[in-house]
Order: sequence, then C-alpha cells, then structure tokens
Amino acid sequence: MVVAVGLCTVDLVQRVAELPAPGQKVQSESVEVAAGGPAANAAVAVAALGGRARLSTVLGAHPLARLAAEDLSACGVELADVLPDRTAPPAVSAVSVRTGDGERTVVSHNAAGVSAPPATDLSGADVLLLDGHHPELALAAARAARARGIPVVLDAGSWKPVLTELLSYVDVCACSSAFEPRVPLDNPVVIRTHGPDPVSWQAGGTRGEVPVPPVEARDTAGAGDVWHGAFALAVARLGRAPGAADVPALVEYANRAAAVRIRHEGARAWVRPMLGLML
Repeated sequence: MVVAVGLCTVDLVQRVAELPAPGQKVQSESVEVAAGGPAANAAVAVAALGGRARLSTVLGAHPLARLAAEDLSACGVELADVLPDRTAPPAVSAVSVRTGDGERTVVSHNAAGVSAPPATDLSGADVLLLDGHHPELALAAARAARARGIPVVLDAGSWKPVLTELLSYVDVCACSSAFEPRVPLDNPVVIRTHGPDPVSWQAGGTRGEVPVPPVEARDTAGAGDVWHGAFALAVARLGRAPGAADVPALVEYANRAAAVRIRHEGARAWVRPMLGLML
C-alpha cells in the first residue's frame, strides 16, 4: 500500500483556447470538478495502476469537501481525513488548461492557515509519499515511517519551511528542475524531472538519466503528481528503499505513467488507460 500524506483540493478545471491575459475574460470549452492536489492526484494514480492507496489529508464536512471525497472514493482511494468535522471550505484550485499544447495555470490557496493534527495511519503501508503540505502531519508521518522502516518518498514541488527538517527522513527526494533547495540534498536518492527532457538521478556516487517517452501533450495538469504516484507504487512493489541499481527502472515506469496522463485531456480521462501499465 502507498500512504500519501498531504494536500487535497477541489479543482475547478476549465479548458481554454488561450490562457487569459490580465484583465481579459475568455469562455472555456469545458468545465470539470475533481479532487486535486499533489498527494491526492498521486493517490488516484496509484489506484489507477492497480495499487492500494490511502490519502491522509484535511477535507472536512463542507459540501465542497464532499465532492472531493466522492471523487476519491470513485477512483478507489481510501480517504483518511484528519479533520472530518471541519466546517470551513476546503482549498479550491482554479486550473486553466490550454487546448493547443496542454499547458496550464493554477491558482490555489493550498493548505495555508490550516493546522492538521499529527495523526497518520501507516498500517499496511509499504511506502510513504509526502508532498510537504500540512507540515505537522508530514513530519509525524515521516518520523513514524522511519521508526518502522517504511521507505519515504518526497514530492518536492516547491520549497517549504518544513523541508529543512523533513528532508532528514526522506529516502527519495524527487523534484523538478525548477525546485530550488535551501539546504544540501544529500538524501540516498535524488531525482530531477525536466519536462520532456530526460529525468536525471543520483544515488550515492552513481548518476544517470532516463529518457521520457515522446508524446503529444494534450493536458499537463497533474502530470508530475501522477509521476510521483507511479514511482511510489513501484517502490512499494520493490519492498524496500531503492538503491542505485533500482532507480532507472523505477523512473522509467513513472515516466510511462506520466506520459499516459499527458496524452489524455481532462481531470480523469487518463485513469482507465493506466490499466495497461499495471505492475
């Protein structure tokens, strides 16, 4: 099982011919509402790939939160809401996707101002995937995973203050080329994605690159999250923290999963095609 700890949003996704300029109004070609956020999207990817996924997050009892919870349930994700009685609205992300090339913009409040209790159920967990949101929750889960010998994978999407302490518990730090760490990344495995260019990695004194499948980009929203979910699932199936000899195959699998997502337009259109990549 992959236990994903972090952000869950309600995503309002609109497809547009062109991303609007400041002060401009445009009419969208389609509208979707789905659960979003790095940890949530990764958990959906795990389930789509035939794995078991539990998402530990904050949603609450607001009607918008129920929309996200129902979507996650329909996707086969087990939800562990650490603040189930919270009445405030969940974070809402406004996502615009350009139809021509799948490029997107995202505006979101994320987890700002939300204090999550440090309680995560790691029963049955084979790997812990963190996105760094809800810092108290992330740190407690990472410490518990380290104590139990559960590998920890970090989706280091952007620098967050909690990473100064959290990185010490991380076995695999996976980040994009835009990620700017403020402390040395001396984790056992460090991986960097570079969009359509090869993924680079290092483990100890070994370095390498893994090419990305060439695809026509139709929708890039959540592609990185899918990558992390697939990578975490591959680590779970490995049964231990990966070493240098394992990394190329794990990255190659994650690359293929992200390519499937990019080829399909829509918040959930990529889910069923993932069946072809089941481990």
